[in-house]
Amino acid sequence: MRMFQIVFISLASLFGFSQLAHAQTLKPVKEIQGPSQDRFPGDPATHKVVYMFNQADSDYQTSILNSIQAMLRLYDDDVEIAVVVIGPGIHVLANKPQRDVDPLIYDRVESFANDYNVRWIACGSTMNTIGWQHQDMRPFAEYVEVGASALMELQANGFAFIAW
Repeated sequence: MRMFQIVFISLASLFGFSQLAHAQTLKPVKEIQGPSQDRFPGDPATHKVVYMFNQADSDYQTSILNSIQAMLRLYDDDVEIAVVVIGPGIHVLANKPQRDVDPLIYDRVESFANDYNVRWIACGSTMNTIGWQHQDMRPFAEYVEVGASALMELQANGFAFIAW
């Protein structure tokens, strides 16, 4: 966890978020408890969140990735995160994107998948529209027939929906 904090602070400084690198004392919100204190490592996560990732704009994508990073920093392994990738956002999951994808964003997506178990769920309808198959996608990508159905099903299974 300490290495993650160092990397976060370095990235925050690099992108001009130096205020994030210095923790502030904030007034606590009584409903927000943070990670469960009664949880053992390996237990199911107390918190579950699903993001919709549906734009190719790098500022938009960076905002979502920063939010994911903040959730991981706050809850560590006590949060389960899924990202449903629809429409133009799908290029971050492609082996060979057909739209420009910022290399840092491309690498962060893979790191979140491989290092923090963030699930990246591609919309099959979008894949079909582009003519992509399984072999066109990055190894960690999951697929559903309709991305919107994944958003609905995950919410029905207790995931909080976050959208930009």
